Amino acid sequence: MRHESDARRENPKLKALVVEASQALARLDSVRLEALALSSQALNRDVASLDGLGRRELALQARDAAGDMAVFARVLEAARANVKVMNRLRELKTVRLEYSERQARSGMGAGSPTTGPGRWGESAEAGHGDH
Repeated sequence: MRHESDARRENPKLKALVVEASQALARLDSVRLEALALSSQALNRDVASLDGLGRRELALQARDAAGDMAVFARVLEAARANVKVMNRLRELKTVRLEYSERQARSGMGAGSPTTGPGRWGESAEAGHGDH
């Protein structure tokens, strides 16, 4: 049977783990986030082997870390939203690049969508009748 002090030594403080995860996510420290994810997986595996006292200690840690877990959840949600924005920007950039490459291959010059491309060597003023 494990004692409370054994449970504390073997399992990192949940609150410290959550706080560090929030900080690593805010810094986009992927190496540390991966290490923390592995620590969390190990903690989850070890929960099954805890006795009643160890489970109570972990429950106390979870209650102590509740506020930090809420902060981490908000940081994680913000990171997810940022990833969605970055992916959308990447998609838009890809579409623009494909469009520009298609224009270059077809020999079209730069022009507005309403006026169309200008002829090579023709100045913008040539079409206005100012000559």
